[in-house]
Amino acid sequence: MPRVKRGTIHAKKRRSLLSKVKGYQGHRRSKLRAARVAFLKAGVHAYRDRRRKKRDFRRLWQIRINAGARQNGTTYSRLVNALKNANIGLNRKMLAELAANHPESFKKVVETATK
Repeated sequence: MPRVKRGTIHAKKRRSLLSKVKGYQGHRRSKLRAARVAFLKAGVHAYRDRRRKKRDFRRLWQIRINAGARQNGTTYSRLVNALKNANIGLNRKMLAELAANHPESFKKVVETATK
């Protein structure tokens, strides 16, 4: 059986991996074994955190809405219930934006919902 030399393929794989871990620190950017582990772990974190980001933002929006609601004499849960009963279809992202950057508009929304 003829001998197979795979130096070019190995070099290409190595080059590809090391270009993906460019910017990492220490041996994680220069040694193949450490770079492979770092790259796989980075992928795991990225996958997990893409889902986690959605939860984190929703929590932030709830905190901002609650702060704005309490300035207007109600609580988060009462406000959300009032909005639902009044058929006001603003999502939490937009409510948080109003509460943080446009308090006068948020106050009008709260008054409309609680009537």
